[in-house]
Amino acid sequence: MPPRRRLGLCAAVLAGWLWAAGAGAANLQISPVVINFRADQGAAGIHLHNLGEAPIYGQVRVFAWDQQGGAEVLTATRELLASPPIVQIAANGRQTIRLVRGGEAAPAGERTFRVLIDELARDDGPAGSGVDIRLRYSVPVFVAPPADAGKEALSWHFFKKDGDWMLRVRNSGTLHAQIGALSVANRAGKDFPISEGLFGYVLAARMREWRLPVAGDADLSGPLTIRANINAKALVASNAAE
Repeated sequence: MPPRRRLGLCAAVLAGWLWAAGAGAANLQISPVVINFRADQGAAGIHLHNLGEAPIYGQVRVFAWDQQGGAEVLTATRELLASPPIVQIAANGRQTIRLVRGGEAAPAGERTFRVLIDELARDDGPAGSGVDIRLRYSVPVFVAPPADAGKEALSWHFFKKDGDWMLRVRNSGTLHAQIGALSVANRAGKDFPISEGLFGYVLAARMREWRLPVAGDADLSGPLTIRANINAKALVASNAAE
């Protein structure tokens, strides 16, 4: 089995990942931003559009995606293949990346991957020092199991670490949970907005931890009310002790 790799991503990312939908001043537009394979589906596509006036050069890689110790883990894989792995997109041009499953038997549970698209800066100077990564885009890929896989099941735990508030979310369900538009209210009714858009993912039977963008002296002890969009559906929940 290929060695496990932890990949550090570029700065200015949301929840550790740069999401490709209209990524600010970036000239590369990517769609879709999430790919869902049916159990019997063999291929899908990612469409790249260069909105700029100069060519874009890129590298495409696919990794199996897991979560361990509350953090993201990416591992080299052949279960899902990207073609072409190197792209050159002309000014105002388009390119399609084809994702093909590697022919293994349908998974018993949901399989998860990340497609990393690195926008490369060419160095054409006399030194010929090669390429540097300018931006990195990460597209989540989910492969459904052949039968009804159930749903997500989340528990929420808020705690202090090094003076900062942390959030630990466990997903004991059998499908991933996409967390968005997250806020929490304490027992006094004070509301603490956490994220207006995408906050992050918790994969099936996994746990994730995040450092929260709230003051260290915020009152998040005791019973809390959590409001979030989970897989695009509104959820109101309470925190659970661990």
